[in-house]
Amino acid sequence: MPMGLSPHPPSRAENFNRAFDNLDSVFSPVKRSGYTSPLSQYGFGINCEPNPMIAEAWDNLRRSLVYFRGEPVGTIAALDNSDEKLNYDQVFVRDFVPSALAFLMNGEPEIVKNFILKTLRLQSWEKKIDRFQLGEGVMPASFKVLHDPSRNTETFGVYGYPIEIQTLFFMALRCAMVLLKHDAQGKEFLERIVKRLHALSYHMRSYFWLDMKQLNDIYRFKTEEYSHTAVNKFNVMPDSLPEWIFDFMPMLGGYFIGNVGPSKMDFRWFSLGNCIAILSSLATHEQATAIMDLIEARWEELVGDMPLKVCYPAIESHEWRIVTGCDPKNTRWSYHNGGSWPVLLWLLTAACIKTGRPQIARRAIELIESRLSKDGWPEYYDGKLGRYIGKQARKYQTWSIAGYLVAKMMIEDPSHLGMIALEEDKHLKQPVLRRSASWTT
Repeated sequence: MPMGLSPHPPSRAENFNRAFDNLDSVFSPVKRSGYTSPLSQYGFGINCEPNPMIAEAWDNLRRSLVYFRGEPVGTIAALDNSDEKLNYDQVFVRDFVPSALAFLMNGEPEIVKNFILKTLRLQSWEKKIDRFQLGEGVMPASFKVLHDPSRNTETFGVYGYPIEIQTLFFMALRCAMVLLKHDAQGKEFLERIVKRLHALSYHMRSYFWLDMKQLNDIYRFKTEEYSHTAVNKFNVMPDSLPEWIFDFMPMLGGYFIGNVGPSKMDFRWFSLGNCIAILSSLATHEQATAIMDLIEARWEELVGDMPLKVCYPAIESHEWRIVTGCDPKNTRWSYHNGGSWPVLLWLLTAACIKTGRPQIARRAIELIESRLSKDGWPEYYDGKLGRYIGKQARKYQTWSIAGYLVAKMMIEDPSHLGMIALEEDKHLKQPVLRRSASWTT
């Protein structure tokens, strides 16, 4: 979200600007992250054969480090000097996640600690967007810019709560249960979290989940049901089902759809949301297995020549005009409209390991290794198969680099998954659905 800082009192805005007067450099190619890390130089172990692509990736990741008062505090979005920087030379909180995981898995926690302390300090300042004052504790979009117009132009989530928001919120609640103190003060929060988790897991597993059986049920839905026992609770019109979904859905497999709202369902596949659903255990064991089955069955559509489609399928023609506002960056099979994003490799790899399907991740990693370095580590790829470097993609994109490193380290040492994934909470029971009397077989 674009974010600004309040001009009142003036000293806070001035302090924000002064905070970066002492930046050592935007990136420091000659500096290391604090100490020598033999794991990151040639491979991921003493007995590993030298891997030129891994060595190149680590070198690029370290060159992206931003230093503040001699200490690394994050990584810039991209090292591409061939085009206008826009805001790709900033430290974005979201973009740093795979970089943080790479450094943690490599035994370098100080960088991540410095980053967290810096964002914590920024969170404590009063922030406003136009005349709206944001709530306390809102995380900044980046360390440097006050407004981020060029990276937040998408308008795809126009109703309800998209799958990515739901799954990230679910994981945040589960993490909060671990981090909160189990004392008198924390008891009230814990009780509220447990209540919310039960409701959220029921809602997502019941209404966002789609497989062959559920698709057939929706196809046969009755409409205008108003009883509390109604099956078609969102009054979805069967005729609104998109044609592509019938060919896309395999006999074995399923996924969490993009969004659910009154009389409207977004049936598109979103990689991030489904991977997070697995890692957070929002997806049951059976659902996680079905998601992996879907990826294997629809490999060409979801992976193609370059992992991984951010969503499938792309929206186009009239729908593209009304949903994106004719956004030229989000034409079909490009950017956030069906583009292929190498950074998603680490999420796919983590989900594969958690479900016991590492062979899927290895296959995706092989595709990445055949092109990503040669192409200059681009931000995203265009085309139905992800065959072309994105028309506006920055090269030497930091999270493309870090995502590859994290995926490689997890495949070599699956115990790293413990940093990312949560085990299933047995207290969150499976939902029980009842059919209305008007539903016919």
